[in-house]
Amino acid sequence: MADFREIVASKKPVLIDFFTEWCAPCKTLTPILKEVANVMGDEVKIIKIDLDKNPILAQKLNVRTVPTLAIYKEESLLWRQSGVVPKAQLIKALKEFK
Repeated sequence: MADFREIVASKKPVLIDFFTEWCAPCKTLTPILKEVANVMGDEVKIIKIDLDKNPILAQKLNVRTVPTLAIYKEESLLWRQSGVVPKAQLIKALKEFK
């Protein structure tokens, strides 16, 4: 994904959901991310990246588990966690990096 650096260079926090289509927990996370987007509005960007379609990026970032969530801002990785993360925890993490 050539524009990954461009995406994570944002001055706003960028929450990236690394997922695959076949991952059941990833599907559980989708409505949680929608709720987070509704609460946070345009204060953050939320991006979904399918690792099956971006294997080189997955390797480069050492993402081996799905779902993996990461928060970037100005090209820096600020937070990363694998598994389904509750809405309140995601919002708290994003607010820390606004």
